[in-house]
Amino acid sequence: MDLPIIYHQDYIAPLPLGHRFPMSKFRQLYELLLADRVAYPEQFHTPECPPQELIELVHTKSYVQAYCEGTLEAKAQRRIGLPWSPALVNRTCVAVGGTILTAKLALNQGLACNTAGGTHHAFPNYGSGFCIFNDLAIATRVLQKLGLAKKMLIVDLDVHQGDGTAFIFENDHSVFTFSMHCEINFPSTKQTSDLDVPLPLGMEDDAYLQTLANYLPDLLTEIKPDIVLYDAGVDTHIDDKLGKLSLTDTGIFRREMQVLTTCVSAGYPVACVIGGGYADDIKSLVWRHSLLHRAASQVYHQFHL
Repeated sequence: MDLPIIYHQDYIAPLPLGHRFPMSKFRQLYELLLADRVAYPEQFHTPECPPQELIELVHTKSYVQAYCEGTLEAKAQRRIGLPWSPALVNRTCVAVGGTILTAKLALNQGLACNTAGGTHHAFPNYGSGFCIFNDLAIATRVLQKLGLAKKMLIVDLDVHQGDGTAFIFENDHSVFTFSMHCEINFPSTKQTSDLDVPLPLGMEDDAYLQTLANYLPDLLTEIKPDIVLYDAGVDTHIDDKLGKLSLTDTGIFRREMQVLTTCVSAGYPVACVIGGGYADDIKSLVWRHSLLHRAASQVYHQFHL
């Protein structure tokens, strides 16, 4: 058995020319993983659109309906930052299905990686910051509804605080939210995660990894989650357009190895999503995202999952 990786050709939806959201990175990531033999065609799993009632485990019926039907008011559309289209609705739902499938496969096989996901700025009744539906929150609720997991740990290492996720689970003791993010960055109004670790501008590899090591092992011991959902945003990179931290490629790879080894060696399954990453040089950006799958592949074989 090899590491399960989740991808769908509909992870891409057309955007206007020059839009700053790097939509093409999802297909390019899939192609790079195959070209570099990080993964083989038979390792890829294809998700489906989840039924609307599963999305409504997190989001209000009126918001889900308005978004899917294209009747969301202009102001709410602007807050999302992605122009509406039927193709984008399909892409949004398929990506949520991808994270649900990633979580199910992680429970079965110990580790699984999506090639999209991490839409952590979506709140129950509105979207924000390129995030429409909160895939991490929906996958969490689906696993709980199906009785596959009770206690969840969400480890969010995207450079931006996982504000939507923090808000959704604020009063829920079954889900622990941990966000380690740049303190002076979007969103300007932060929510309260169970554990927030705001980082100073320009933090580099060693200080970052040491900070992470100060928290993650203790959290696992304390929470004993049935599964860890890991948002591996690479907007922590020094060259990221929206980042403000100073991690290198090596630092990001070390981070992925650290998170995955710490969790898997202690017996906790991990479902990974790729999170944010923004750069004009798409090739370099896709490489950074692929570091998650490279690390996961190593860890998967190292622990004979």
